[in-house]
Amino acid sequence: MSATPLTQSHAIGQTTPPVRDITIGDLLREAAAEAPDRIALIEGIPLADGEDASVRRQWTYTEFLADAERTARALLARYSPGDHIAVWAHNIPEWELLEFGCALAGMVLVTVNPAFQRHELHYLLTQSKSTALFVVPSHRGNPMLATATETQPDCPNLRDVVSFGDWADFLEGGDAFDGPLPTVAPDDPVMLQYTSGTTGFPKGALLHHRGLINNGHHCVDRLGVDDGDVYVATMPLFHTGGSALSVLGCVSKKLTQVLVPLFDPGLVIELSQTYRSNAMLGVPTMLVAILEHPDFPDADLTSLKALCSGGSLVPEQLVRTFEDKLGAPFTIVFGQTECSPVASMTRPTDTIEDKASTIGPPMPNVEVRIVGPESGETLPIGEVGEYLTRGYHVMHEYFEMPEATAEAIDKDGWLHTGDLAAMDERGYCTVEGRLKDMIIRGGENIYPKELEELLFKHEAVGEVAIVGLPDDSWGETVGAFVRPAPGYEVDKGLLFSYLREHLAPHKTPRQWFSIEDFPFTGSGKIQKYKLREQWVAGEHDEL
Repeated sequence: MSATPLTQSHAIGQTTPPVRDITIGDLLREAAAEAPDRIALIEGIPLADGEDASVRRQWTYTEFLADAERTARALLARYSPGDHIAVWAHNIPEWELLEFGCALAGMVLVTVNPAFQRHELHYLLTQSKSTALFVVPSHRGNPMLATATETQPDCPNLRDVVSFGDWADFLEGGDAFDGPLPTVAPDDPVMLQYTSGTTGFPKGALLHHRGLINNGHHCVDRLGVDDGDVYVATMPLFHTGGSALSVLGCVSKKLTQVLVPLFDPGLVIELSQTYRSNAMLGVPTMLVAILEHPDFPDADLTSLKALCSGGSLVPEQLVRTFEDKLGAPFTIVFGQTECSPVASMTRPTDTIEDKASTIGPPMPNVEVRIVGPESGETLPIGEVGEYLTRGYHVMHEYFEMPEATAEAIDKDGWLHTGDLAAMDERGYCTVEGRLKDMIIRGGENIYPKELEELLFKHEAVGEVAIVGLPDDSWGETVGAFVRPAPGYEVDKGLLFSYLREHLAPHKTPRQWFSIEDFPFTGSGKIQKYKLREQWVAGEHDEL
């Protein structure tokens, strides 16, 4: 980026590392050639009493490549390049083998949240036109294989439901396949990820090899990990934070990935100690849970040297707490599924103020622009508008949704994210919330982030969401949904007085709610629209 201070809110990322025109299969082959005997993947399952870490399955890069190519041949024995292959499972090694197998076979992996129920599964499989579904028998009480079998007759394109319990038989079925693996191009679609749904109806973002590979590599590079480091992967694989940033980022640096099957703070602490983890990516709720776990005070996490968060806004006080207590430089990623998924990211060397209050500059080879939501014109430095991004990382389209695609990506290739942000003269952005989250009270614009950051600084607040609630007189009023910190209760009067010391009267919430569990997306974002819907339905009592 230019050292010349910006006057308009349009920044272009640095040109290094460059964009590589390779495929996901090429990336894995390259890692296996350069570090054949290095451990690529460890299945970080919890240990039973008396067990030691030797019971955990692991693969070298040579072994993982061989199994991925075998998976590709098994897929080609049944399906054709271009087919959509859905995966419905928690974090298991076979999920990753299917990810690389589809990439090598020229197929598109469709990721499914393991918490989905029948109607959600039916919608996704039908809309994605999936040919096959790979599924675990069950997970956390969800009878997934039974649900998939019941749903299959209602999905016209779905030929097969394959249980991961029959994985060995599936692989054996492809051993007789003797044809070549197809030629795959960097621009080919390879993954269909459905948007998290903070605003409702999910759409399928069709992502390509080039975007996913380079985004994963550039993120771990900026994070500050070194070739061969150990990375504990906590993010769910069905989300780009898992399958792109963690999986592909790890392979790009030939890291040893320790895969957490299901986030549990005690397990993450144990894995980080056992394998001397150097890096971790987790949404804020995960990091908070680690800090609050009873094992944390005695844990030896001194090997950590890189810590990253994202998925939702990270208030200033929380950033300072993470860096202080976890003892590692902190970075924040910002973006969305549609941009593979990161467009801006802070650096480990940034000041604590920048790491606490900004999302950093654009990623390498990425453009970011702040425009007026109504005018579409680039705004002067410091003004709040919609965050747009353009570059190699932008998705192809929303699958079979041309109108939604045209709404999201304009004729000049800019992805309209729906996020509100302001840019400074260096190209660093601060996020003010979502266009649809912005509260308009009596004609006054109120940005929830400002209130949330203030409340996070109060010792009694564990988590908070500021939501616009319908009101006949004002249009909207400000509602505060607060999860108290351990050992505290929500004192409406105390928190109201605290905010009034810092905020204009019209911004201060008049309606307060104590909440133990927020509705989250699979990627860890609070679903404010659901809080609003629940309030309208009378599910929350005002304090």
